Amino acid sequence: MITLDVLHLLEKKGKTKYWLYKQMGMSYQNFTRMIRNETKSIRYENTETLCLLLECTPNELFRITED
Repeated sequence: MITLDVLHLLEKKGKTKYWLYKQMGMSYQNFTRMIRNETKSIRYENTETLCLLLECTPNELFRITED
């Protein structure tokens, strides 16, 4: 299973979920679903924005776990 590893990256950068939410410009409901890995897909646009904001690559943004 591929999951979004945003919380770990935020912690490394010393940023909060609220900061990221404000930067993303998404609805709070969609943002929360994305952060909690409760979505089935993530737009390339959102992936790119996350990478730019968190100064990371897509490889660092996602993690593969055994389910």
